[in-house]
Amino acid sequence: MLLFREKVAPGWLPRVLSNLPAVLVDHAHLERKAATTALNLEKYRDLYPRVEELNAIAIEELQHFQLVLDLLKRRGIPFGQPHPSPWISGLMKSVRNGQRHQVIDHLICCSLIEGRSCEKFQILARELKAIDAELAKFYASLVESEGNHYAAYILMARAIDNAETDRRLDFYLDFDAKLIRERNPLPMLH
Repeated sequence: MLLFREKVAPGWLPRVLSNLPAVLVDHAHLERKAATTALNLEKYRDLYPRVEELNAIAIEELQHFQLVLDLLKRRGIPFGQPHPSPWISGLMKSVRNGQRHQVIDHLICCSLIEGRSCEKFQILARELKAIDAELAKFYASLVESEGNHYAAYILMARAIDNAETDRRLDFYLDFDAKLIRERNPLPMLH
């Protein structure tokens, strides 16, 4: 797992636990976006040899999207509008232009998102056991997949340029810590 330089914000867990319906809607949108992002990465020439791997990630993310939609339906929670995540928006705005730089930055951002999801799903799986066993089990079931996606994206970046990936990962770990410290009052995963 990534060695994040900042822990999850202290107010995040209580905010999420007290607003689970909104968080589930947010989670659905995140899974949908993760699927489209995996497909969008296929535009990069450096990733042409990885198209099948990216397709597999997209399919898995779409399956997760459907699982969250099923949860929403069972719980009578309407699928609503997405709210942009300041953390994700901040990461994505820092992606540099230029084919090689852009693909490496984009992959690192995807890796960080998947890594933070893995971390937060572990927290939710643990904390929801006494409150909502079904949801605790659901989040526990996603942890391995998120970890695999985190690793896949980092490995793809390293295959393009290992030294540049290390340099940019150092930048992004600092930037992630800065963004985590910025308060987000919305009940969302990220």
